[in-house]
Amino acid sequence: MTEILRNGTGLAQSSIIAAGVRDEILSGTRRPGERIGQQALAEQYGTSRLPVREALRMLESEGLVTVVSNAGARVSKLELDECVEIYRIREQLDPLLVSLAVPNYTDEDIARLTELERAVAMASNVEEFLSADRTFHVESYRAARSPILFETVERMWNTTQHYRRAYSHLVGDDGLGLNHLEHQLMLAAFRDRDASEARRLLYSHIRRTRRAFTRHPEIFQDA
Repeated sequence: MTEILRNGTGLAQSSIIAAGVRDEILSGTRRPGERIGQQALAEQYGTSRLPVREALRMLESEGLVTVVSNAGARVSKLELDECVEIYRIREQLDPLLVSLAVPNYTDEDIARLTELERAVAMASNVEEFLSADRTFHVESYRAARSPILFETVERMWNTTQHYRRAYSHLVGDDGLGLNHLEHQLMLAAFRDRDASEARRLLYSHIRRTRRAFTRHPEIFQDA
């Protein structure tokens, strides 16, 4: 990778660095509020600080990093009210996206979503669950063929990932099992190509998590 970075264009270098830091943030390796040292990243990737700064600007545009003049960059951190507001927006946008996708599903799409949900149900720990759950939902949206709306929703998924992780640890197996049951209902709506029912179910699915956040403010105090 170092050789690719050295020989690549500035944009290519920045994209590789941004991808690496993004993965670290979404996986929980870098926690909200954690400082991101530009020099350390430049040394890690064998580049100058210029592509690092551009990579951080990319991540700032995604809501994952906060850059403050003369104070450097940190992993973005949300307060409870900010996360709740994002989920209120998602309660409207995610169901709209899935309602646009459902009429376009092929039988192959349904088969793939069924397999993806099976992976959610079989997850043996929170990290496996988060990865499988995210893949299931994101793939269920792709057939909407609405790139601007898709990118908007994906950005909100990214900015709240840490708090979904904390919530998933908190609710344990019982809470994750309820997710599986809700997914099964959604799959039934997908198979029937019932966009209205899929939209209603997803709204309730997201609303339940948003309401849980308000009952557990400690998730944000400990972040």
